[in-house]
Amino acid sequence: MTVGLIPGSFDPFHNGHLEVVERAALIFDTIVVAAIRNPQKSEALFDLDERREMIAESCAHLPKVEIVSIAKLLVDVARDVNATAIVKGLRAVSDFESELQMAQMNRSLSGVETLFIPTSSSHSFIASRLLREVARYGGDVTPFVPPAVAVRLADKFAGRTS
Repeated sequence: MTVGLIPGSFDPFHNGHLEVVERAALIFDTIVVAAIRNPQKSEALFDLDERREMIAESCAHLPKVEIVSIAKLLVDVARDVNATAIVKGLRAVSDFESELQMAQMNRSLSGVETLFIPTSSSHSFIASRLLREVARYGGDVTPFVPPAVAVRLADKFAGRTS
């Protein structure tokens, strides 16, 4: 059985993330989406439990998908779930440089390979940080996120003007 592990902060989960999960589900027998707390990023908008719920609701149409949240090394999670490969989405060439470095470190630490899936051009500009900013100021993010995420973003920023 092949297992693809898709890690990310997913704060929030958006249509670019969903595309990568859906495409990976065509390749692997099982997909494990791992929501992580990235200490290199600013304070999270959604806690790990909220992110897991949003991902589960957004991927409910994909029976091969499992969702976990992690606070440890990705390679340890890869071992725990018997991952065949780590799957990473790429939006632009600029993503590749840092992702390649991480892939090489992960392979060196664990022997697990990384598979890169480029997003379609219709999703290549979507970034969670941009979605948080647009939603914070009352902009419409519904074209860029699954419905469950749009509801949570609206609830999170209800009544805020700054």
